Amino acid sequence: MSGVVPPAPPAAVRRKKSRRGAIAIAVLVLWAIGLAFLARRALFGPRADNIAVAAMRVNPGAVFFAVTRAGEQIGFASSTIDTTAKQITATDYLVADLPLGGEEKRAETRSVVTLSRSLRVDSFTLSLETDSIPFQARGHVVGDSVLELSVGDSAKPSLSRVRLTAPILLPTLVPLVAVLGDQPKIGGKTTLSVFDPVELTPKPVTVDIIAESLFVVSDSAKLDTATRRWVIAHADTVRAWKLKTDSAQTFSAWVDEQGRVVRAQLPGGLSIERRAYEIAFENWKLDGAARGGHVTADRDILETTAIASNRLVKVNALSELRVRLTGTDLHGFAIDGGRQHMDGDTLTVRREAPEQLRIDRKIDLGSAEGQALLPALRSEPGLTRDPAIVATARRIVGRETDPVARVRLLNQWVHDSLAKRTTIGIPDAATVLRTRSGDCNEHAALFTALARAEGIPTRIAAGLAYVGGKFYYHAWPEVYLTDWVAVDPTFGQVPADAGHLRFTLGGLSRQADLLRLIGTLKIDVVSAR
Repeated sequence: MSGVVPPAPPAAVRRKKSRRGAIAIAVLVLWAIGLAFLARRALFGPRADNIAVAAMRVNPGAVFFAVTRAGEQIGFASSTIDTTAKQITATDYLVADLPLGGEEKRAETRSVVTLSRSLRVDSFTLSLETDSIPFQARGHVVGDSVLELSVGDSAKPSLSRVRLTAPILLPTLVPLVAVLGDQPKIGGKTTLSVFDPVELTPKPVTVDIIAESLFVVSDSAKLDTATRRWVIAHADTVRAWKLKTDSAQTFSAWVDEQGRVVRAQLPGGLSIERRAYEIAFENWKLDGAARGGHVTADRDILETTAIASNRLVKVNALSELRVRLTGTDLHGFAIDGGRQHMDGDTLTVRREAPEQLRIDRKIDLGSAEGQALLPALRSEPGLTRDPAIVATARRIVGRETDPVARVRLLNQWVHDSLAKRTTIGIPDAATVLRTRSGDCNEHAALFTALARAEGIPTRIAAGLAYVGGKFYYHAWPEVYLTDWVAVDPTFGQVPADAGHLRFTLGGLSRQADLLRLIGTLKIDVVSAR
């Protein structure tokens, strides 16, 4: 098969598609707000003695927060603990209006965790409500050895069972355990065993106490009849300690002596700050009504998180791009390898040559090469072998046997069949097949599921796409032919052009690592052709 790419659409059309479909930092922001704040920071298993001490000091109560970004309140959050003689229920809720694509899009997250009086998790539910398909994750611990998980679209969830080696504790109670378990002091350090519900594997995370300070927080509010806004009626002075994790998406929070968050920095430039309910919620509603739904460019997440380059390259399909990456530590990112080569601080990306778009042998799955490819063929949450996925893939490829031709057919079908729409949510291929819309994450998920259903090893890459002189968040698949080849169903490219800078390989749990590049990574274009 020829490796020539079909003619690219005019630059203006391509740029419009890119901005609607490829610029999907919104998904990562929701991941930060929801799964990072509630579940993405993993399920922690701290020391048993800390748990026992903390459990005795858990008190019922509720605290409320303003969710802010760049100094502007964009949402409201609450954290509530209810206790009985036999169990503790922790409920966390967050709602935010995210400025995306010229309009505000509302996202709501809620987690409900039920624990024993010794703080052992019995069950939990996490839900995400957005303008796309609702997402829900449920977990139930059987004994101390098995976690039963239900993840995805509530109408058709993905089920799995995970073996546990120790009791688990959800992240919303980590501040409580870290402070109530031992007397907090600067320099204190605790290493926790972390269970990632996406990658289904434990990870060590270290929590450090790095500072101590006093904060004045509003305890109650009153209505100012002149301004018709809520103001502080009474304020408390609280002592708090700053906790910081060493994970890829660094989490830092100021926590008081009761283990309740006072302030916290979330990935993606988001913050939460404790306030009286009326000040946190009622004033936010008033501000929203006054502002309306229009979003200016200086507020738009899609624009303010883009990384400007030093050069505007008006090329529809780059064959080679050389950039200098500075400003942040790139250790741990999947930058070097395949079409990408890193030399010092300079990254060169070359579009795959025509000879790479072929395969003249059948891969033996029993060989070392085949065994390494098995993860790229397996069904997994969000990429299941749903009967509708399998039937659709078979219908698309028909009787075509050439692997490259089949890749082209699948890529073109996904590109043509999905409406290009910026969404907020967790992509699920079966759901995308039904809704037929989404941004780059939905395109990548559906293509990957279809390709795997046809026995084509496929994985998801994520990083930055070069569009109109800026680098935007983007995700795309890679298929294994003679080697890994990047394709892009969002742009309709086989292979994807060299304007794709890969930083991660894997699902959203890895893509969230890109959040730490925001505001730190600097990109200078050295050459492009």
